[in-house]
Amino acid sequence: MNPSSKSQDIPEMNLERKYSDRKPVIPESSETVKKDMEKKKKEIEKLKSFIVKKYPFTQAIGILPPQSIKIFIDEEEVPKETEKHIHLYVIVPEEKLKEIPKIKQEIIKQIDSLKQKVWVQVRTPVDIWEICLDSKFELTQAIAMSFPLYDKGILGALRVAEIHKSLVLQKFERYVVSYVIGGSLVRGEAVKTSDVDVFVIINDTDVKRMPRLELKERLRSIIYQYVAEASALAGVKNKLEPQIYLLTDFWESVKDAHPVMFTFIRDGIPLYDRGTFMPWKALLKMGRLKPSPEAIDMFMSMGDQTVKRVKRALLDIVIGDIYWSVITPSQALLMLYGLPPPTPKTVVRDMKKIFLDKEKMLEKKYINILEEIVIKYYKGYEHEKIKEVSGKEVDKLLKDAEDYMKRLKELREQIEKRAQEKTMEQIYKDVFELLKLVVGKHSQEKTVQEFENKFVKAGKFSPQSLRILKNIVSAKKEFKKGKLNSHKVDEARKNASILINDLIEYSQRKDLATIEKGKMRIKYIENKEEKTAELLIVNDSAFLFIGNMVKKLDDGIKDSNMDEVTKAIEKQKSKQVVEINPKIFELLKKEFGDYEIVL
Repeated sequence: MNPSSKSQDIPEMNLERKYSDRKPVIPESSETVKKDMEKKKKEIEKLKSFIVKKYPFTQAIGILPPQSIKIFIDEEEVPKETEKHIHLYVIVPEEKLKEIPKIKQEIIKQIDSLKQKVWVQVRTPVDIWEICLDSKFELTQAIAMSFPLYDKGILGALRVAEIHKSLVLQKFERYVVSYVIGGSLVRGEAVKTSDVDVFVIINDTDVKRMPRLELKERLRSIIYQYVAEASALAGVKNKLEPQIYLLTDFWESVKDAHPVMFTFIRDGIPLYDRGTFMPWKALLKMGRLKPSPEAIDMFMSMGDQTVKRVKRALLDIVIGDIYWSVITPSQALLMLYGLPPPTPKTVVRDMKKIFLDKEKMLEKKYINILEEIVIKYYKGYEHEKIKEVSGKEVDKLLKDAEDYMKRLKELREQIEKRAQEKTMEQIYKDVFELLKLVVGKHSQEKTVQEFENKFVKAGKFSPQSLRILKNIVSAKKEFKKGKLNSHKVDEARKNASILINDLIEYSQRKDLATIEKGKMRIKYIENKEEKTAELLIVNDSAFLFIGNMVKKLDDGIKDSNMDEVTKAIEKQKSKQVVEINPKIFELLKKEFGDYEIVL
């Protein structure tokens, strides 16, 4: 499937049409063909029975659609000579990955005994998701549309999602930026009755004829209408559970790193994406999506809540709760520092590496507490090396956990203060760098005065812009005095984005106005026909656009290109006036003879 296509078929309809258009190439009687097909069907069924019996963990076996084989040959290193073979796609659990070569070898032996032209691929669900993450959506569609010889649920779930996606894109592709699957299907736990979680992100940034919420409700209604139709076409019992997001609302949640969105972006697999979901996934992996203060509060609070429960719990609950009481806040602070969400297995290593060795913000004794709880007690309990804990040990573990959490709260303040300082410095720097382009280079006080007198009072900027600017200056002073908290810093960041956008827009309008001053249209006669050309004057030279040709006029007339035009425009932006070299008009006379300038 081509994600950029304006018209797409429902996969099953597409298969039916391709099969029906196919012309017979073997001049045999229908009775002979029928017998041959029956024989092939019995042999394939026999092969299926062999695979399922020998490898009962098999999740699915499908026959890939013939018209999709060329895609696999091009994309998956499948031999070209197998183009006319029957292609079996066998899916096994991820934990059987190391056994795949052996499994495939055994299946090939069985195929050889059948004397049929069959090519087999043995893959895990993770292989399928990797195909999606590589944006090879046509391969995923082919797998979903394969004829299911055997299926515990994954093929059916993937099939209904693919058909629903195609119905949605066929109706309003221009609004859909991402179609993502999640839940049990992605975790490899799908069965024939599993719900299929899908997430549809709608682009509402270019909606002019209706309110955004009205667009969401209209599209939501149609998307939900297609659920039953997709299930019927797929012939499965799996129920689709679509969730619809507006792009702007979703982006707000992503910016504030809402925990639900963390999970969705981390675990979701795109069946369709127009360059939106995958960049978010990459940013999360890089640790560029920062958690909101509310999310950190939620994670940190879990440590406090566990202390009371630990005091009255049994052995397994005590060890488990103490473990999570130190792991969860540690994960939160590693995320606050800027790392991607760490797994519990790496928390001890990351805390030591970041806060003890690198930043020197945490004392060694707290790393020792973490190692004792995680490695000695929890791992010992998990591997049944520790079967009982004395009351004295439990008391010590509780006290150590409380000390550790108390220290982490102090560490959080240190991290937040450092992050807030960087944020305030960046806000201030970004705003005043842009103001320098608008009002010129002055002191802070003079810059604010010039902005107020020459731009706000003149009506070029709103009083809100001035108020935001003064608040940023005030916030920076308060922060240096230690009077600013994280919520005020976040408020200053959001307000600064409004002013930054206004300053950028003003600069762009000013640049555009300067460039427009240098634009002219030239009328001339060629072969007794009136023709036109565009003239753009920048700096001491000019560019002439005649059809698809670009010529530069300075000391003479030379062939040029758009890269040279772009560089000249960038230099012109810094000037307020357009200077015209009279020699340009002499060159125009030489090029066209008599001509007329139309402004």
